[in-house]
Amino acid sequence: MADGGISGPLTLAVDAEGWPLDVADFPGCEAVRVPRERIEDHESRVEYWDSLTETAMVVREPTSPFHERPSQRLARLAERIAASSGSIIETFGASDLVRAFADGRARVLMQADQVLYLDPPTEAELGPKIDVDNDRLPDVVLEVDYSTDVRPGKLPRYEAWGFPEVWVDVPDERSASRPRSRPSGLTIHVLVDGRFSTATQSRAFPGWTAAEIHRALNEHAPSAESHAVLRRVGRALGKLEGTGPDDDPWLRSERDEGRSEGFVAAALALLDSRDIPYSHELAFRLRQVADRSPKDLIAAARACTDADDLLRRLPG
Repeated sequence: MADGGISGPLTLAVDAEGWPLDVADFPGCEAVRVPRERIEDHESRVEYWDSLTETAMVVREPTSPFHERPSQRLARLAERIAASSGSIIETFGASDLVRAFADGRARVLMQADQVLYLDPPTEAELGPKIDVDNDRLPDVVLEVDYSTDVRPGKLPRYEAWGFPEVWVDVPDERSASRPRSRPSGLTIHVLVDGRFSTATQSRAFPGWTAAEIHRALNEHAPSAESHAVLRRVGRALGKLEGTGPDDDPWLRSERDEGRSEGFVAAALALLDSRDIPYSHELAFRLRQVADRSPKDLIAAARACTDADDLLRRLPG
């Protein structure tokens, strides 16, 4: 059976989980027949696929930078929050979320634009898809409604499947097909007693408001205000987890390197003040010592008679 558009309304169809399967519930999509053996490598952007009818809700408009930018930017923002919090945060990009039959075959499949874990899965836990019933669910799912609207069809499924937090971002850049009545902005949906409730700030990222998230996802370049927000959210997250910037390996190495450079500069300034000549090679050798014993470096620079004497006074 070849892929192809499905003629006629789908309002009376029911998917493999008993949900009404109506293309009207997936604005911006068209219903396309996609056989099971083709869904794995289907090239179009699929919002939802059902095995019973072999129907895929495929996004009409081609993928654009305006759709992809918020989800890609979230990955970079999460890295900066992780650095400030001293914890590990992982984003896995567009991901297939499946509910499967007992033999592992997908019963239904839904694609998220970005998934994020504050406690990332181990290598053993990772798979090509997220099994909704057996895998740990992401702490945050991001859906970008550039030319689509996830609220009628996808959001109720996220709620029924128990996803703890879903962000729906309507980018500032407007698709020609997006209704004028739907303004840009981000809505946070958090699961409370099995039902979604809208929230002004994230539950996963303490204090990060919907307005701040939307601005950070849609800025052409990160602003000073957004940088400050990321540091604030990272520190708050670290406080909850008992971590901080000192626990981030990258920041720690950058800080240690900067400290070492400061001690080398101070040692060379002492040599300059004492009119002791030195070569560029000396600065390179001093950096190696500054990492291990900065106090000895400064003491040697004060006491030495020349550059060779300085090196002799340094610990091996």
